[in-house]
Amino acid sequence: MIQAGENVKKEKKKVILEAGMAVMLFLLVVIGGRVCLKAADGSRLETGSQAEQSTKETKAQKQSEQDGNAAIQPKDGKSKKDSEEAETAANVQEGYPILGTSAVTAKELANYFKTANLPYPSEVLGKGGAEDIETFAQIYCEEAKAEGVRPEVAFVQTMKETAWLQYGGDAKIEQYNFAGIGTTGNGVQGDSFPDVRTGIRAQIQHLKAYATEEPLNQDCVDTRYQYVIKGSAPYVEWLGKQENPQGQGWATAEKYGDSIVEMIQNLPKL
Repeated sequence: MIQAGENVKKEKKKVILEAGMAVMLFLLVVIGGRVCLKAADGSRLETGSQAEQSTKETKAQKQSEQDGNAAIQPKDGKSKKDSEEAETAANVQEGYPILGTSAVTAKELANYFKTANLPYPSEVLGKGGAEDIETFAQIYCEEAKAEGVRPEVAFVQTMKETAWLQYGGDAKIEQYNFAGIGTTGNGVQGDSFPDVRTGIRAQIQHLKAYATEEPLNQDCVDTRYQYVIKGSAPYVEWLGKQENPQGQGWATAEKYGDSIVEMIQNLPKL
């Protein structure tokens, strides 16, 4: 009997012990999701719900960084820095455009000529269809508008090239060549044209050739049009070969285009 009682007691203890271990195991499982175990290298090793939350936070942070990068990435694929550098370079290169609309009138161009206090060569230019400076200036405005060239650019260039229509260089006034087209020095007179309008048209077409790759709107009368690298000088300043990034241009004289721009800047003062 005594032996039997001891066996019962041992059995009870065993049951109680197993029940206790089961309870402890259950608690470990429940609490384990919130417990941070230490990894061998000392870093935090998260488990359960905390690890899941950490994973969500990491994904959210990566998505935020991607969205941020996309926000500063232009649609053309260039970075913000590249775009800013390109814009800065464009601003440095900008000058006085040869092409474009202009508010300058024929009257203002005629008045600009008069500031030089020099005679208008009406006898010769009258035979070519421009008996006075007003008619001469009006033809410039009409021909420039036909090709999208600013009239003040062509007119002022003529004043520079012909010494205010007094000539004295290789070209002669009777040639109706108002911008030295084809004059290469050493007495070479350059091209000749049948009348004032044709000479002006040739000059404006030559300017357009330098300014853009777009074709002419009128029949070509510029005999040297085909020799120009189209679009190599969109700005007046670049008409000088020494200032042109491609080494192209209308003339070799230093600051050739800049001097024309300086003359243009006197127009608003009239």
